[in-house]
Amino acid sequence: MKSMVDNPAEIRAGYDIIIEEIPLRSRVLDLGCGDGVLLHTLQRIKMIDGYGVELSAEGVSVCLEKGLYCYQGDIDDGLADYKSNSFDYVILNQTLQSTKKPEYVLAEIMRIGKNAIISFPNFGYYRIRMQLLLKGTMPKNRLLPYEWYESPNIHLLTIRDFRRYCRGRGYPVKRERHFNVGDGGVSLPSVAASNLFAQYGMFILDGEKYSGLS
Repeated sequence: MKSMVDNPAEIRAGYDIIIEEIPLRSRVLDLGCGDGVLLHTLQRIKMIDGYGVELSAEGVSVCLEKGLYCYQGDIDDGLADYKSNSFDYVILNQTLQSTKKPEYVLAEIMRIGKNAIISFPNFGYYRIRMQLLLKGTMPKNRLLPYEWYESPNIHLLTIRDFRRYCRGRGYPVKRERHFNVGDGGVSLPSVAASNLFAQYGMFILDGEKYSGLS
């Protein structure tokens, strides 16, 4: 698969799937957008109306240099400035596990987004299980590259955890697109026993349907 990102070195986990999911000219909010590579690529390929929220001043500065609309903010403080169903898609890519108030953040996403794309490292991945079982230490690998004392990840979860969470909160799941990362950052679908064999979980939630039910 040919990279859709300008610089192949900037390919990140799940970017290709997210780009594939979002229709042309959608209104998109990327929470924890980092340096804006995903938003910038979506603008170029899908001609989206894109917005970003990023905590770090450095990330915001890089986004602005790319000509992106991005403001500095902490998503744990809420998204009250946005009206309900104000975005076609809200993206929370590899950020859920580092939020302080994941329930609150997810509730706000479901309020403001007609669709939500949520992805995260799958702590149920078999290699993580094996390291815990055989070494008895917190995993440190490509998927979770930090020592326990320096990790920004404070709410680790599995695909099964999130699936159960959505069911309990009544969040409608449109699709699950769990994946591993292959050479060159390309996402490789993981279908069978994804809670065991997928490095990353990805859920596409139907915020519009949820709003109609609530």
